[in-house]
Amino acid sequence: MDAIDREILAQLQADGRLSVTELAERVGLSLSPCHRRLKALEASGAISGYHAQLDPTVLGLTFDSLVFVTMDDARSETLEKFEAAVADIPHVIMAQRLFGVPDFLLRVVAADLPAYQKLYDERLATLPGVQRLSSTLVMKRVVEGRELPL
Repeated sequence: MDAIDREILAQLQADGRLSVTELAERVGLSLSPCHRRLKALEASGAISGYHAQLDPTVLGLTFDSLVFVTMDDARSETLEKFEAAVADIPHVIMAQRLFGVPDFLLRVVAADLPAYQKLYDERLATLPGVQRLSSTLVMKRVVEGRELPL
């Protein structure tokens, strides 16, 4: 990956809706070489997809919680079942496995406290292998969706 590839990535991070023509102009390439580089970056996995960044509050998801999960069982089959179950809950918008304790960090959104409580009781508390859940509320999102440093 050279400086031009990094510039292509930087431009797309800032505006994923750029046309190949606009992208080529911004990085100083003609259309065909820019298109070839773009396809190579996609094929390599450096570009994993394109999406719109949505504001959960505007969409009625005003309750934002971080949930720390401590597992009672660290066997791979239990972890796989837990991860598959978490991936099946649409309101879990981020899930990360951690070193140490707790074992996982989840970011969960819901419409309000009653909706979160229902989700907590019916889905989160019944996840396989869970020993303990601990939630904390997000007061304010300070940095989110930041571009990667290239």
